[in-house]
Amino acid sequence: MVLSALFIAIGLVLPFLTGSNPTIAKIMSPMHIPILLCGMVCGWKYGLLTGIITPLLRSLLFGMPVLMPNAVGMAFELGTYGLVIGLLYIIFRKKGIVGIYISLIIAIIAGRIVWGLISPLTYGIAGDEFSFAVFLAKGFTNQIPGTITTLIIVPLIMVALLKAGLADGPEK
Repeated sequence: MVLSALFIAIGLVLPFLTGSNPTIAKIMSPMHIPILLCGMVCGWKYGLLTGIITPLLRSLLFGMPVLMPNAVGMAFELGTYGLVIGLLYIIFRKKGIVGIYISLIIAIIAGRIVWGLISPLTYGIAGDEFSFAVFLAKGFTNQIPGTITTLIIVPLIMVALLKAGLADGPEK
């Protein structure tokens, strides 16, 4: 529980590295990194809850991301990240770095799909239009730099934690 609180705190603070520029924050996705790490280190239950709590809490505390449609959509997306990577890492963790990448890539894709499924509702409530073109642009094309950053940073941190004996992934 303490580690998941730490990951939430990191998720609240890390976006400040992008400054006050919401465009850069959306592109680099700094909140995603601690959620994915939490799922691998703490397990799927904590990954799921951390993923749901972090964007909603950040929205309430700092006003970014905007609660509707962004933070609510992100809560579904990041919750899916934490859930999926936590479950998959149990299966693939013995494969080392390959297992980390398999778990990470599938979790990112699953999270983006869930975001795309919930977004017509959240965008509709916010009075914005949501289409398949918006889904492709905001869910994938605009996220390429953030995905690349995530695919570099998360495995590096996880390998460092494993080598330092600070994590071995969830047992259950």
